[in-house]
Amino acid sequence: MRFIHLFLVGYVILALGVGLALWQTGVLSRAAPIWIGIGALVAIGVGIMLSVSSGKPAISEETRP
Repeated sequence: MRFIHLFLVGYVILALGVGLALWQTGVLSRAAPIWIGIGALVAIGVGIMLSVSSGKPAISEETRP
């Protein structure tokens, strides 16, 4: 598995942990479902952006005749 995928998996696990902690403390029961969905979408988007930006670009060498 490439580094970028490992980073994204770790971020998803972190986001799930935060979500479970908020659920256990009762914070999510006081929030409207639409805001929970919006927060989840933002968290997923930030995770994808962070994992893409942390990946190393593949540099291909051009051969000259």
